[in-house]
Amino acid sequence: MLRDTAAIANVAVKDLRTAKKFYEGTLGLTPVHVEGEEAISYQSGNSTLNVYRSQFAGTNKATAVTWAVGKELEAVVRDLKAKGVTFEHYHNLPGMELEGDVHTSGDMKVVWFKDPDGNILSAMNR
Repeated sequence: MLRDTAAIANVAVKDLRTAKKFYEGTLGLTPVHVEGEEAISYQSGNSTLNVYRSQFAGTNKATAVTWAVGKELEAVVRDLKAKGVTFEHYHNLPGMELEGDVHTSGDMKVVWFKDPDGNILSAMNR
């Protein structure tokens, strides 16, 4: 049933114009559908990311979206940093060490950052 169907991530934002600048300009995502001032759907690899206007934007305290970028993680970090993205540093994650902006655990590497509404996003080397 659902296991054979693609899942779609949803991220709530307060201001769609501000979100559009971030998701398109900073992250480089391509819009595939726009619903006026209410929502934009973006293509991201084989996935879709819906960014929609909501009064509850930024209230999720957990990671909302993760991009599995594989060996390109360091390049992604450099590119995002050059575009002004600030990475989150979590010092209380069991089994993880912080190396610059990258959290590591064995061969897993991950970075976390926030969109303009405070939604937590991440990229990892898997």
